[in-house]
Amino acid sequence: MGSRLSALKARLSNRLARELFATPLRLAAGQPMVSFTFDDIPASAATIGAPMLEDQGGRGTFYVSGGLVSRWSDDWRENGASAEQIVGLHRNGHEIGCHTFSHRAAGDCDAAALETEIATNRSYMQTLDASIRLDNFAYPYGLAALSHKRRLRAAFRSSRGILPGVNHGVADLQFLRAMPLISVGIDRDGIDRAFDRAIETGGWLIFYTHDVAASPSSYGCTPDLLRHALEAAVVRRMPIVSVAEALRRAGAQVPD
Repeated sequence: MGSRLSALKARLSNRLARELFATPLRLAAGQPMVSFTFDDIPASAATIGAPMLEDQGGRGTFYVSGGLVSRWSDDWRENGASAEQIVGLHRNGHEIGCHTFSHRAAGDCDAAALETEIATNRSYMQTLDASIRLDNFAYPYGLAALSHKRRLRAAFRSSRGILPGVNHGVADLQFLRAMPLISVGIDRDGIDRAFDRAIETGGWLIFYTHDVAASPSSYGCTPDLLRHALEAAVVRRMPIVSVAEALRRAGAQVPD
């Protein structure tokens, strides 16, 4: 009963976070762009996903939980990316983004615990490379927490969830929408429709995934599906940019 009540509260908080305490970002019409983001991150995101983006002249955003680095996960049947791979992503021009250090959901943390999770993650990344800045956040498990939106606004340029849709018109910087690039959740037609919607609205399309493998987990995608999405962007002449670069183009401010 307690776990069900906790899950209900998390869903309610996530739903309220969609509607309240927005940080508006006005996106210019007629300037569609796409970002590919990888969560947690499995090693294959770095060894297979990143080079595929680079082959198309793009760069991605990799939301890292320091506590998962090099650790085996039964979810995707591989280790997390190593410290060396994370530094390699950074030095190749990809963005390193922030999860909580231990991958705790934001709603499971009180204010002090969330601040500790973020500070620990930032400190860990600094030990890998002092030039890594964690400017953008993604909610672990995709679950936002209404009580933390203002706190995250002071710490990050943006926070990304997993509510499907294209960001256009006036978007909420602390609840960015994203489409699953997950083989069990979207097919090629679904990808094409998302791109067409981005072109129609002049919006910012964000994809999220985890592992990239021939037999991916239920959270990841095949190389073929990722390749199709990348080619869809190229055909439509949409720039493939990190979250940080998309926000720079949109004129979003960096927190003090």
